[in-house]
Amino acid sequence: MKTWKKVLIGVGAALALGIIVAITIYQSRKNLVTVQTGTVQRESLTSVVSASGEIKPKTYVNIGANAFGKIIKLHVKEGDHVKKGQLLAQLENVQSSADVNATRASVQAAETDAIAADAALKTSLADLNRAQSDAAHAQLDWDRAQGLYNAALIAKQDYDMKKAAWEQADAGLAQAEARVAQARAQKDSSDKHITQNQANLTRVSDVLQKTTYEAPFDGVITNLPVREGETVVIGIQNSPGSTLMTLADMSIITSEVKVDETDIVNVRLGQSAEVTIDAIPHKIFHGIVSEIGDNAIVRSTGVATSQATSTSEEAKDFKVVVTLSDPPADLRPGLSSTAKIMTATRDNVLSIPLQALTVRTQADLVPKDKNSSKSVQAAASAPAEASKLKEEVQGVFVIRNKKAEFVPVDTGISGTTDIEITKGLRQGDEVITGSYKVLRTLKPGTSVKIDNTAPKKEEESS
Repeated sequence: MKTWKKVLIGVGAALALGIIVAITIYQSRKNLVTVQTGTVQRESLTSVVSASGEIKPKTYVNIGANAFGKIIKLHVKEGDHVKKGQLLAQLENVQSSADVNATRASVQAAETDAIAADAALKTSLADLNRAQSDAAHAQLDWDRAQGLYNAALIAKQDYDMKKAAWEQADAGLAQAEARVAQARAQKDSSDKHITQNQANLTRVSDVLQKTTYEAPFDGVITNLPVREGETVVIGIQNSPGSTLMTLADMSIITSEVKVDETDIVNVRLGQSAEVTIDAIPHKIFHGIVSEIGDNAIVRSTGVATSQATSTSEEAKDFKVVVTLSDPPADLRPGLSSTAKIMTATRDNVLSIPLQALTVRTQADLVPKDKNSSKSVQAAASAPAEASKLKEEVQGVFVIRNKKAEFVPVDTGISGTTDIEITKGLRQGDEVITGSYKVLRTLKPGTSVKIDNTAPKKEEESS
């Protein structure tokens, strides 16, 4: 055989071998999926519940109008520090002061009448004593005259005179007793008039007192919506009254936030928190949870469900109060804040990235060979088995022998980017973390290729 023929045959054989190898490689990579991975490792995790709200003092009061009238004097301005009992505002009080003076005079007149009635009662009692003595003396004379007259020792005229004297003394006694009863009644009436006028004095004094406003505790005037000369009104039924000012005790500052209903079950009193304030960037303030609301608040309306007239399927929040341990001196109520509440902490636990977690149904985990497909169809014929195949299983895809193997896992607390694994994985296992599209469609047993290089940003369409 000539040399050139041998060369052609060799080249053809090499070419055929190359084609076979290329086809083999292509077929082997035809179902290969590119994935990103992470490693199961041990670390400390902290579960955090984040919520937004605003800065509020723990103790504050809206001082409202207790009377109708014009403001004649404001003794403070917004931002002033005041002491307990310090005069804050004064309403016009001409009429109420006059009522107090008139009623006080009525009380004094009633007390004078009571003194006179008491003196009259004492006089009546003295007259009664004298009338009783005269009646007793006349009774003795009458009894003696009856004996003498029966013995014919005195004249009929003397007898009649003693009898008339006794009857006159007896009538005087009855009259004295009546005057005493009358004096007692007048004394009781005078005492009642005193009580009545004192009650009226208490009422008008209360009205006068409500025209003067004093600080109920030490604090800062944080809101002063009124001016001198304005007329304020008290609240009636469904109409709120005028608010004169807001007094806040700035010694204890809180961040009042609204926690989502899905997270509130993890929040407990005494848990530590980190608070950030929008007006003071790049600084973290520490605090503890001091109050947890019991009533849910409808997010869209801000009304508590206990006050709502109808049920609602809207998202709900719960009020949580975090007391700051290191508030700045110039902090103001109403500033927007965000609280990160540490609800749980675990040290040296197995963890994986949160995005590695995925969910598959029992049907997705059944092998897809001929025999198994027949068994799945047979099982699906029974309603109970069909329902079981629809059950969802939480797990991760672990790379073993260059293939993705689905492993069910039990989880614990969640950190910011990682989640605790309590069962199913070992330290050092390599789990698939992305991409999201791959994790959503990945099947157990799929061959994978690892590519942990940073993904390129897609160019924005012009």
